[in-house]
Amino acid sequence: GWGPRPRTGSRCPVTENMAGSSTSPAGRSSSLSMELLEGLTEIAELQEAYTKLCSEEKEVEAELEALVGQQSHLEGKMVALHRMGPNLQLIEGDAKQLAGMITFTCNLAENVSGKVRQLDLAKNRIYQAIQRADDILDLKFCTDGVQTALRNEDYEQAAAHIHRYLSLDKSVIEMSRQGKEANVIDANLNLLQEAEQRLRVIVAEKFDVAIMEGDLPQVERFFKIFPLLGLHEEGLSKFSEYLCKQIAQKADENLQLALGTEMSDRRAAVTFADTLTLLFEGIARIVETHQPIVETYYGPGRLYTLIKYLQVECDQQAEKVVDKFIQQRDYHRKFQRVQNSMMRSLTMDKIEPRELDTILAEVTLMNARAELYLRFIKRRITADFEVCDAVAPEEVRQEHQKALDKLCNLCLLSRNMQELIGYYITMEEYFMREMVNKAVAMDICEKGQLTSSMVDDVFFIVKKCIGRALASSNIDCLCAMINHSTTVLESDFREVLYNKLRMGFPATTFQDIQRGVTSAVNIMHSSLQQGKFDTKGIESTDEAKQSFLVTLNNVEMCSENLLTLKKNLESDCTKLFSQGLGAEQAQAKIDSCLSDLAAVSNKFKDLLQEGLAELNSTAIKPQIKPWITAFLSISHNIEEEEFNDYEANDPWVQQFILNLEQLMAEFKVGLSQVIYDNLTSLMTSLIAIELEKVVLKSVFSRLGGLQFDKELRSLVAYLTSVITWTIRDKFARLSQMATILNLERVTEILDYWGQNSGPLTWRLTPAEVRQVLALRNDFRSEDIKRLRL
Repeated sequence: GWGPRPRTGSRCPVTENMAGSSTSPAGRSSSLSMELLEGLTEIAELQEAYTKLCSEEKEVEAELEALVGQQSHLEGKMVALHRMGPNLQLIEGDAKQLAGMITFTCNLAENVSGKVRQLDLAKNRIYQAIQRADDILDLKFCTDGVQTALRNEDYEQAAAHIHRYLSLDKSVIEMSRQGKEANVIDANLNLLQEAEQRLRVIVAEKFDVAIMEGDLPQVERFFKIFPLLGLHEEGLSKFSEYLCKQIAQKADENLQLALGTEMSDRRAAVTFADTLTLLFEGIARIVETHQPIVETYYGPGRLYTLIKYLQVECDQQAEKVVDKFIQQRDYHRKFQRVQNSMMRSLTMDKIEPRELDTILAEVTLMNARAELYLRFIKRRITADFEVCDAVAPEEVRQEHQKALDKLCNLCLLSRNMQELIGYYITMEEYFMREMVNKAVAMDICEKGQLTSSMVDDVFFIVKKCIGRALASSNIDCLCAMINHSTTVLESDFREVLYNKLRMGFPATTFQDIQRGVTSAVNIMHSSLQQGKFDTKGIESTDEAKQSFLVTLNNVEMCSENLLTLKKNLESDCTKLFSQGLGAEQAQAKIDSCLSDLAAVSNKFKDLLQEGLAELNSTAIKPQIKPWITAFLSISHNIEEEEFNDYEANDPWVQQFILNLEQLMAEFKVGLSQVIYDNLTSLMTSLIAIELEKVVLKSVFSRLGGLQFDKELRSLVAYLTSVITWTIRDKFARLSQMATILNLERVTEILDYWGQNSGPLTWRLTPAEVRQVLALRNDFRSEDIKRLRL
């Protein structure tokens, strides 16, 4: 206890040595060396060292016990290893033996494959030698055969020998010329080349003679020989020249017949369209007849070349027909007159629309025939290209497609038809506008008819013009005419109907009469200034009423006709596209134009609603308002005696219903069912609003509320019988007011309000409920104010 104490702030040597040591107990050495232990002098250090040594001793004892526990397992493993020793020696021997066998097999395979390669090389050389021998024999055979065939004038056989000679491998022939038989081979080659040149001259001469004599079998005979001599282009060119002469001759005959047609002839109005049709049918027949020959003897992809030559002749002959059409029909001058009339709006030198009717029909027929012919040509060439394009690269396919598009879209025939259609669109627009103007000017309404004549006439004209454009098979032409029709109906024709509706329905009061006359004078004055359509003066009130109602029917019929026209055009265009006419872009154009038709139909519906609103405010509201106001003159603050008297002699509702029947009778006869239903709907809304106003101005007793409930039920029952759809929703507020006025006490409203309302949806606000309760003279205002709604 009196020994030296540890220095303050110094570290314990044992702890410091333990911290710096990295030796683990598994290393079988202590972390405390003997030198360190001998140098310890402090009790605390000795105790710490002792504790450490005890801990290490325990760890070592635990490891020893674990190793002793594994002794039997390790001994078993060692025994197993000793037993495996002899087997491992056997495995080593087998592995060495297997490696030797693999090495031997590998060497053997190398030797065999080398010999196989030598055999394959020898086989290929044998094949080459056989091929060379065959080619030399073929050369000799062709030399002898072609001379014999030429002597016998068997040109097909001679051409077959030349074709065989041209098909021989030139490299093999060159190798043969370096051998011992070089002289013989050179002689054969010279003979074959001479025979080839001679045969080419003979075939060309014979072909020309056959063409001059018009001998079709001989023409086809020598036409088949050209590809055997490698003269594909020359053969197609000469044969096309022969076919073009036939086409030109036949087309000229048909054109002369057309020019000599009498005007009384049944087909005189379409004689030029018929002439074009004959031209196209003749070329189509030639293609159908000779396509198998071209495909068989010239191979796939050559039909395009033949049709390309034929199309040049077709363009020339079609241009002659078009020129004669323009000349004979005075097409350009009529177009000029139409253009001047549309730009200057002059009445002088104005062409009669009926003069254009037949010529427009013929133009569309001509274009339809041209489109049909071009689609036929495109199908045939496409089918021919598909055969050779199956194994061709993408660049070749694109070139073929470009060539086909150029042939069909940029040919002279296509350009001439586009020019004709360009003039046609302007003339057709003029025809439609002028005929619509005439239909409006000649408008009449026969007795008993809901609509006037101009609606049917105008839509007949519009459908005729669009139908003609549709018959042309030209999508751009059809879209243009649909757009022009939309403009005429939306701007011109709708304006006519709008002006008629602006004149208003004949009024009943002095102020309304004055307003109607002023409106009519203004409209007539503006119409005369614009020079569009004359508005006939109204001679009497009855005529004015009839005119307004007929105009409403006309507007409704126009809206329906437009939707029908759109639906029919959709069906017609679907058929057109199913025939291969147009692409996705064409479909998008048509859809856009048809959507415009639907938009115009909606504008006519809007105009109808404006007219109905005018009729409601002019003819319905001024009549109904006084009848409903009469409700105030009938007391509903009644006792039982008055209630019984009202039951026997109804004071208001029956007369009101009778007045409504008389008022609506005129409209039921003069309006279509759809418009009449819309008008009665407006009237019903008006009755509900006005009746609610007068009810809130009345005073009710208990029996007065019951009387109002009976009156309301009678009115709703009558209106339900004359309207095709339910009206209970419009009278929901009034029905709830009647319910409130029938309550026996104020607090009874709570049985129908809030959570107790059940399926009933209240249309009245809490403030309005209190207002209605206050109409009962027997309900105290204090009780009403105390209600918690």
